[in-house]
Amino acid sequence: MKISRRVLVLACAASCLLGATGAHAQLTVEITGSGSNRLPVTIADFTGERIVAQALTSVVRADLERSGLFRLVDTFGALDDKSTPAFSDLKQRGADAVVGGTVMPATDGRYETRVRLSDVPKEAVIGTQAYAHTSAQLRATAHRIADFVYEKLTGEPGVFSTRIAYVVKSTGRYELQVADADGSNAQAALASREPIISPAWSPDGSKLAYVSFEAKKPVVYVHDLASGRRHVAANFKGSNSAPAWSPDGKRLAVVLTKDGASQLYLVNTDGSGIARIASSSGIDTEPRWSPDGSWIYFTSDRGGSPQIYRIATTGGVAERVTFDGSYNVTPRPSPDGKNLAYIARNNGRFQLTLMDLTTKQTQILTDSAKDESPSFSPNSRMILYATEVGGRGVLAAVSSDGRVKQKLSVQAADVREPAWGPLAK
Repeated sequence: MKISRRVLVLACAASCLLGATGAHAQLTVEITGSGSNRLPVTIADFTGERIVAQALTSVVRADLERSGLFRLVDTFGALDDKSTPAFSDLKQRGADAVVGGTVMPATDGRYETRVRLSDVPKEAVIGTQAYAHTSAQLRATAHRIADFVYEKLTGEPGVFSTRIAYVVKSTGRYELQVADADGSNAQAALASREPIISPAWSPDGSKLAYVSFEAKKPVVYVHDLASGRRHVAANFKGSNSAPAWSPDGKRLAVVLTKDGASQLYLVNTDGSGIARIASSSGIDTEPRWSPDGSWIYFTSDRGGSPQIYRIATTGGVAERVTFDGSYNVTPRPSPDGKNLAYIARNNGRFQLTLMDLTTKQTQILTDSAKDESPSFSPNSRMILYATEVGGRGVLAAVSSDGRVKQKLSVQAADVREPAWGPLAK
């Protein structure tokens, strides 16, 4: 039987979309806890090009289920973007919303996917969307569809189209990898025999700042992901570490020892305009900008034990933020400015903790013992972090209310230093 080239291309694309690992080890995602009161949603089988439609719907379903906010109601068959859904059947099944779609060939080997989201109790259309894409863009398109559904049903942006960065350590090798938010499509941005730490995304998602030890000392680089080119942003005498982007993407907060102990500085992303922002007799480190650019949160032992402080980006007197316990480090303000994630030591366990910046109330979000490197999703809903399971570094994610939990790991490797990228443009 003769098989057309088009079918071969579609089959290959669908295989990759559904989980072929490729050259780089993929993160595997395990849902370990889900939220209560999940919204019941039916994602019907899309019509049209069968292989593409099946691949798209499978990823959309996986995205929404992984979020912990939705309960997928058994599908009742295919539904295109034009036909009226069988609302009475859907009501009996307990669905509150239904998604239908159509995938049709367009010109130049491209496709057009049309999607419609409907409210089942009201028997009304919530929204429609159309996407033009190639077979190589199936997974990206599916993530965009999931983002559309998520935003329409929750009122906040979805993050399925975002990317994450992390460091994979195997024997004698470190790789800075970038992957989709679900762990797929992992690509190495940098490989080295020397440690790579502290990756941080630029606000527009086009660059990563990080620290590499390839020069036998810590040096801060800025790496353009599209071109692969990079440049040194901080290579002063001594240690250069902990880069953090300003909200406008023009400057970095860094930690330098060029004048003695670890202290906070601001520098332009090209390495010019160095300026010290804080002074203390202790160690100041781990800076992070507030989302409005007014403050820099950081860790310092200036009071005798590691605690979290903040200082205006124009300088001045630092304010202490954490007071509970004798060890609180790695501050990460949420993108909406409402909360602060950090690592607190509790009875010898290092655990991800969340502080409401208005009420100062705190909540321990994990039951693990070696948490580090928290990083908020751009909608502030989830926090990605590194922890240790069975002596091996893995990534995990937890919702800001502590109910939704996930574990992300790479087989036979240490995974650490996660950073969640910004919303896709």
